[in-house]
Amino acid sequence: MTDFIILPGSGGSGEAHWQTRWQQANPAMRRFSPASWELPDLDDWVAALDVAVSQAKTPPVLIAHSLSCLLVAHWQAVSSRRIGGAFLVAVPDPASPVYPAYGIPFAETPRGPLRFPSLIVASTDDPYDPNGYAREKAAQWGSELHIAGPLGHINSNSGLGDWPAGMELLTAFVRERQADHAIAP
Repeated sequence: MTDFIILPGSGGSGEAHWQTRWQQANPAMRRFSPASWELPDLDDWVAALDVAVSQAKTPPVLIAHSLSCLLVAHWQAVSSRRIGGAFLVAVPDPASPVYPAYGIPFAETPRGPLRFPSLIVASTDDPYDPNGYAREKAAQWGSELHIAGPLGHINSNSGLGDWPAGMELLTAFVRERQADHAIAP
């Protein structure tokens, strides 16, 4: 069984957010626990993610939203812990007019490819990505890219409910990783 770690963005993904709904529906999904959801601290979030990965029974798949997508890039540069991959939804552009000031320490991500498979899911009308930043990061990080259409910031305000299309993407991503692992020497 695959372990999953839910990595909400700032605010912690409330009850109506697809991340919370997925976590409630699947006991293999658990949430990382930084000190504050409202005032994210990069060092604290990196440490909290490292603890969560260390507690997983198998190399987990990270399910990140918004600011936590940037967190994943920072974390992988300083941790050697293995993960099964990263599902990165709604990567925010730090240059967008709605990017919060408290997120500035997360802005300058490492520029090279991530050290694990990853899939970026982006929206065509995300106010946090008005200029195609997710496409740029997909190329820079060596991530697959899925453009999901006009879904806003792919959060609870998008009215996605359980977001079944997202779950299908995640399931396909995990199956691909398992197939790759089974073939690898």
